[in-house]
Amino acid sequence: MDKKVIVITGPTASGKTSLAIEVALKLNTEIISADSRQIFKLLDIGTAKPDKEQLKKVKHHCIDILYPNEEYDVSLFESDARKIMDELFTNGKIPVVVGGSGLYIKAVVDGIFSGPTKDEEFRAKMDQLKATHGEEALHAILQEKDPVSAGKMLPGNWKRVVRALEVLHLTGVPIWKHHEEQTTQNDIQYFQFALDLDRKILYDRIEDRVDSMIELGLEEEVKKVLKMGYSTNLNSLNTVGYKEMINYICNDYNLDRCIELIKRNTRRYAKRQLTWFRANKDIKWLKHDSNNLQNEIISLVKQ
Repeated sequence: MDKKVIVITGPTASGKTSLAIEVALKLNTEIISADSRQIFKLLDIGTAKPDKEQLKKVKHHCIDILYPNEEYDVSLFESDARKIMDELFTNGKIPVVVGGSGLYIKAVVDGIFSGPTKDEEFRAKMDQLKATHGEEALHAILQEKDPVSAGKMLPGNWKRVVRALEVLHLTGVPIWKHHEEQTTQNDIQYFQFALDLDRKILYDRIEDRVDSMIELGLEEEVKKVLKMGYSTNLNSLNTVGYKEMINYICNDYNLDRCIELIKRNTRRYAKRQLTWFRANKDIKWLKHDSNNLQNEIISLVKQ
């Protein structure tokens, strides 16, 4: 098994990007971003994209590939990531995958279940149910029919809820069961790492990051995107930092309240990320205060 992939993940603001760049520089390789928002052009500050200097140091993939109104999902990401990985393998390089989007990381490491084709008639019925009774009604149906999948999805993530119901409708088998049976590429060895920070330190870093985003011009970035005609209802803008700033711009509250909400919701997001990644027993957690992290990773990979 000669093909190796380094995965660096963990909660937002934990230092993944800088560590990945250090590792990639040492190995003379390239980075694949596993971030479901950094794929969008124009959304730079709020997604904490690598800056111009960082992008110059190491070639990054899956960043700035679509405009905010274009569609992208985890299956497309897996396809793109595997093509890039294959190219790097051909050139004798070890790909470095970095990001905090749990589903994107899982797609790279485990593969994903594409499932049966769509049933447009069934989807239309679900859309009507959502319009009439709300997202909670869809989630309640899934809870009754497939509690395991329902327990992994929030009502607000209604597209995933509908897909789970659709797969069950078409196959009679819960989507989680299909995932279990999904075959994965077994010729690649994955080395998964995450940075382990004290909770208070992580939250302090989140506070600092949000303050920095405001200073860098998050408000101006959002105003520019909206002025270009992009809808506030786009999925790309339905993310922490952007949705709060949009509400501020629409006069729902003042700037201080906006900043407070971004910080609070980012902490909550980080907590959900930690829960997700802690459940992955293949991840090796590295002490954040180590001053030799990149060499520690490289030595483990090259053993």
